[in-house]
Amino acid sequence: MHQLNYHHLYYFYLIAREGSIASAAKLLHVTPQTVSGQLSTFEKQLGYSLFDRVSKRLYLNSKGKLVYQHASEIFQKGARLVELLHADNETIDQTFVIGITDAIPKVLAYDFVHSTMVLSNNVRFIFREGPFDSLISDLALNHIDLIIADRGVAPGTQLNASSYFLGESHLSFFASHAQLSLHQDFPHSLNGVSLLLPGIKSGITLGLTSWLEANQLHPRIVAEFDDSALLKVFGSEGFGVFCAPSAIADHVADFYNVSCIGEITDITERFYAITGKNRAQHMLVNSIVAEAKALLG
Repeated sequence: MHQLNYHHLYYFYLIAREGSIASAAKLLHVTPQTVSGQLSTFEKQLGYSLFDRVSKRLYLNSKGKLVYQHASEIFQKGARLVELLHADNETIDQTFVIGITDAIPKVLAYDFVHSTMVLSNNVRFIFREGPFDSLISDLALNHIDLIIADRGVAPGTQLNASSYFLGESHLSFFASHAQLSLHQDFPHSLNGVSLLLPGIKSGITLGLTSWLEANQLHPRIVAEFDDSALLKVFGSEGFGVFCAPSAIADHVADFYNVSCIGEITDITERFYAITGKNRAQHMLVNSIVAEAKALLG
C-alpha cells in the first residue's frame, strides 16, 4: 500500500469512535453492510486487522489503537480547519484541552491556568474533569493536551507522555466554626470526631490513613469522596472535619466558611502536569507549568 485512503480511514474512525458498525452507519446515512465492506477493504489494504471481534462486538486491537490515535488527530485538525475558515473571528487560531483529575482542588487548577489564559487571547481553552485513567486514555488519543493531576505517569509505562513535577503542599485540616475548639489539642483532638476522607484514588489517602494509625488517632470516618469540591461542601455543612492543601487554606476557609484547626507537615500532596511528548515544547504547556511551579514554590 503506497497511499492511505482517507475515505476508508474515516469509516474506520467513526466505527472506532462510535463503538459499532451500526452506529457509524447511522451517522453516515448508509447501510451497515456498506460500512462493513469499507472496513474490510481498508484492513486488506493495510494488511492488518484493526479490531478483535468478540461475541459480535468490535474491540480495537493494538494496531487499531495506533491507527485510531492518528486518525483522531487528523480528523480533529480537519474539523478545526473548516471551523477556522468559516469563523467570523479570524484571530482564534487554536484550541487547548486541559484535563483535571477529580482530586485536584478547582481553585488550585484555576491558579495554575488563569495567567496563561489572560495572555492567550487567540486560544479557546476547553476544560475536562474526570478520573485519572480516563484522562490518560484521552491524552493517548490526542484528545487532551495537558492533564493536571496529583500523580505522574508510572515509570515504565508504554504511554508516550511526559510528567512534570509542579510542587507540593502540606495538609491543613478544617472544621465548621462550631468545632473551632478542635485546634486546641490538634491533632489529638481528631480522636472520635467525624472525618471526611478523599477517595481511595486520591494520591494522599493511603498516606493520610497511615499517618492516623501511626499517631494512634481514631476519628470516625463518615464518608469518602472522589470529588474534592463535594468533600468540602459536606465539610462546610458540618458533616465532619476534612483536609485540603495548605496552599489554598485561606481560600477554603473563606469560600466554605470553615476554620483551619491545624496543619501537618508529615504528609505532602504532590501535583503534576502530564502531556504528550509531541506537546512537551508547546508554549502553553511551558507557561502553565512555569506558573504552577512558581505558585507552589
